[in-house]
Amino acid sequence: MNRLSTDKRVRIVSCLTEGCSIRSTVRMTGAAKNTVTKLAVEIGMACDQYQRETLRDLPCKRLQVDEIWSFVYAKAKNVPDDKLTDPTVGDVWTWTAICADTKLIPTWHVGSRDADSAYVFIQDLADRMANRIQLTSDGHTPYISAVDKAFGNNVDYAMLVKLYGPDGNQDKLEARYSPGKVNGTRKRRIKGDPNPVHVSTSYAERANLSMRMSMRRFTRLTNAFSKKIENHCAAIALYFMHYNFARIHMTIKQTPAQVADVDDKRWSIRDIVNLLD
Repeated sequence: MNRLSTDKRVRIVSCLTEGCSIRSTVRMTGAAKNTVTKLAVEIGMACDQYQRETLRDLPCKRLQVDEIWSFVYAKAKNVPDDKLTDPTVGDVWTWTAICADTKLIPTWHVGSRDADSAYVFIQDLADRMANRIQLTSDGHTPYISAVDKAFGNNVDYAMLVKLYGPDGNQDKLEARYSPGKVNGTRKRRIKGDPNPVHVSTSYAERANLSMRMSMRRFTRLTNAFSKKIENHCAAIALYFMHYNFARIHMTIKQTPAQVADVDDKRWSIRDIVNLLD
């Protein structure tokens, strides 16, 4: 890794942040596959550490949370017998939070879709907020106890429950990969006094779509999935670093970190690479 120049690192990281796979990055930069993979893990770890230390005392007021599915090594139903007891193999859920005003992603958590992961994720979110917030989630039940334990009464929390129904395509093959038809939504107050106007998960769901479009390992029905959990976590950390600090958000004309007063400048890919030093 020490033989790579800074310019070569910048080229590799630029490819990765633009959603290129490991193999396509190898073809475009001429670097060895192992070199690209090792750099991706190292820069991802550096980005993870920097954000977890920096994104504190945030002035966010309206937060939305959601979970996005992916898998490592194999889908849960296809995990081989010798890997059944390995907790790092199979279905993986990435829990994300987004500020509706600044579009900042203050925290995320990679784990399972259970109560333990919900608590770890929500507790970390609570620890990063400087003020009382309004929080919206979908109807996933573990959120209720997690928010109660992490925030206590210092939150205005509501759920947006989607009401699914048949769409008339159940007999068609393509319907297997299509989401159910949403017939409506129901707003449910859980704690505090949330403003019904701001009870929404639209930004969180759009952020999930951006993740699927920007990271090859999240693309459905391909062989571009993560083979190791550390590679998966590193890719997510690098993506959020680029999203928060380097990419201009079209609606706010700045980076989310600038709008949230976390940083006063837009980062370049070279700045991200320099985190390794």
